[in-house]
Amino acid sequence: MSKPAVMRRMPQIAHVDVNCFYASAERAFDPSLEGKPVIVLSNNDGCAVTRSPEAKALGIAMGEPWFKLAPRAKEWGLVALSSNYELYGDISARVMELLGRYSAWLEVYSIDEAFLGVKGEPKQLLDLGRSMKAAVRRHVGVPVCVGIAPTKTLAKLCNKWAKNNPAFGGVCHWESVPAPVREALLERLSVEEVWGIAGRLTRRLNGMGIFTILDLVRADPVMIRDRFSIVMMRTVLELQGTPCIPMEEERIGRDQLIFSRSFAKPITTAAGIRQVMSVYGQQASARLAKHGLQAKVLTAFAGTSHFNPKDTSYPSVCIPLPMPTADPVLLTKAAHALLPRIVEGVRYARAGIMVTDLRPTGNQAPLSLFENPHEERHIGSLLEDVARRYGRGSIGLGHGGIRGGPDWTMKRDMLSPRYTTHWDELPLVKAA
Repeated sequence: MSKPAVMRRMPQIAHVDVNCFYASAERAFDPSLEGKPVIVLSNNDGCAVTRSPEAKALGIAMGEPWFKLAPRAKEWGLVALSSNYELYGDISARVMELLGRYSAWLEVYSIDEAFLGVKGEPKQLLDLGRSMKAAVRRHVGVPVCVGIAPTKTLAKLCNKWAKNNPAFGGVCHWESVPAPVREALLERLSVEEVWGIAGRLTRRLNGMGIFTILDLVRADPVMIRDRFSIVMMRTVLELQGTPCIPMEEERIGRDQLIFSRSFAKPITTAAGIRQVMSVYGQQASARLAKHGLQAKVLTAFAGTSHFNPKDTSYPSVCIPLPMPTADPVLLTKAAHALLPRIVEGVRYARAGIMVTDLRPTGNQAPLSLFENPHEERHIGSLLEDVARRYGRGSIGLGHGGIRGGPDWTMKRDMLSPRYTTHWDELPLVKAA
C-alpha cells in the first residue's frame, strides 16, 4: 500500500460546536425568538453571557451588565432571558448522545462542543459533517457547525471558518480547502484566534514578529518550545498537521470540586448559611459518587460583597476528614464547622465548599472500626438518582431538604420554562 493511500485513511478529528448555544436552546422551544436579538444573562441576571447574531449586530458586548442594557431593551426589541441551566444541560445531553451515534470515539469538551474521531475520504468526511449538522438540527432543534481536520487545533480552526464564512455552509474539511485558500485565510487571522492563545501570549508572540496564524505555522517548533513551553510547541505542531493533543474519554477535574454561588439576596444568619452548607455538602457527595471519587479534605467559606465596605467578613475553615469519603452526612457535618465563624447580622453575599485530595473509591479500604454505614448504603448516589429523576429540589438531608427556607437561591426573574426536566413546565401541543 502506498504512503498516500495510508495517509488518506488516517483518522481525522471532527469538532462540532452549537452556535450561540444558550440562545439556540431557547429558540428550539420558542420559535418566536427566531430573528430577534436575544441575550442570556449570567447568574442572578447579572450580565450577557450569550448573544444571538442579532444582539451582536446591536453592538452588545460579552459581559455587558443587564442594568445598562435594560433601559434600551424595548427600543431595540431585545429579549433578555435568565440562564435556564436545566434546559441547557438536557439539550446538551441530547446533542452529545446523537453525536455518539456517528463515532465510538467521542470527547465531550464542554456543554456545547465535542470532538469525534472520524475516517474516510475528503468527500465522505464532508458528507458526514453535513449529516451530523442536519441530524442535530432536525432531532434536537439547535444549529451546529462542523470542522474536520487531522488535529484538534486545526479542527477548531475549521469550525471557526465554517461558522463565520457562509461559503462553507456550516461544514469545513481542512483537506478539502485548496492550499492557497487555506494560506490566505491563515494570513488574514490574528494569532489570537488560535485555540489556547490569549491576550498575554499574543503580545509575546507579536514581540517576536508573529502576528498571524500563518506566521505561527511557519515558526520553528523547537524555538517556540525554548521561548514558551512544550504546550505551545504542541500547538505549533498541531497547526502544522501533526497530532499532539490526544482524545480524552472524560474531562473531569480530578484535583478538586468547588460548589459556590452568589446569593440573590444576602444571608444574615447562621441558620441561612447552615442550609447553604447542607445543600452544597449533598451536591458534593452526589458528584463524587457519580465519578467514583472520595475526598479527604473539605474547605468551607463565605464572604460579604466587595461592594459593601461597611460589612467585611470572609470566614473559612479547612477540615481534614477522618477517611476518604463521599458520604453526604460526613461532608455536611464537616461543612457546618464554618457556622461558629458566621457573624449574625452581617450580609453574606456568597458561600461555598471545596473538596480536595480526591482519590478513587475503594482505593483505601477503611478499618472496620471506621466503616461508615451511610456510605455502605450508597446514600450519595441515591440522592443524585432521585434528584436527576424528580428535580434538584425533590430530596435533601436535614437542613438541605427544608423547603421555604432562606431566600438565597439564584435570582432568575426572566426564566423560560424548563420544558424537558419539570413535569409542570412541559410544552403543550394543541390540535387546531
